Amino acid sequence: MAEPTLLERVDRLESLDEIRQLAAKYSLSLDMRDLDSHVNLFAEDIRVSREKVGRSHLKRWLDDTLRLQFTGTSHHIGNHIIEFDDADHARGVVYSKNEHETPRADGSSEWVIMQMLYWDNYERIRGRWYFRRRLPCYWYATDITRPPVGDNKMRWPDREPYSGAYHELWPSWQEFWSSPPQEDEPEVAPPAPLEQFLLTMRRGAAEPKIRVR
Repeated sequence: MAEPTLLERVDRLESLDEIRQLAAKYSLSLDMRDLDSHVNLFAEDIRVSREKVGRSHLKRWLDDTLRLQFTGTSHHIGNHIIEFDDADHARGVVYSKNEHETPRADGSSEWVIMQMLYWDNYERIRGRWYFRRRLPCYWYATDITRPPVGDNKMRWPDREPYSGAYHELWPSWQEFWSSPPQEDEPEVAPPAPLEQFLLTMRRGAAEPKIRVR
């Protein structure tokens, strides 16, 4: 495999920065309800449902969701791992800690905190990077006064608690709990190939899919 040229290395650095900016712009535009700015972070032909494609449909879905479920939100992004399939396609995982002022049916509100991560796919189209897909993977959502101990950690006001999909995307989670170490020291797997850390952690599985509630 040939060593990348200087121009290719600079392009990769610029791409990394632009993709990280995508995640930051996503949070700001969503929290400030600038839905035009928000949906323009996604590819023009973004799939919104099985039947609907495009930014206008994404904007309408977001508008309906935000007006119904949240008075206000704040998304705080953290760890961001980005890997490239080629010069114009990449994937990433972004941690996000979020806060929501959430109205209840009785007129009161709860302050719901959430821990999650996004599984992202990015694509460069006509020289700019866009989200091709964002898959939200939730660990918990709960009123700030109620720690989410136990099962079914997704606990929104006026809804039955349910389980998110946070650890389930990573085979290592089940492997860890089902295979405690024996007397001998466990073997150490070889390091992941370059640009394949996420794929290695997923054990080579296809792009994840989650039924979002």
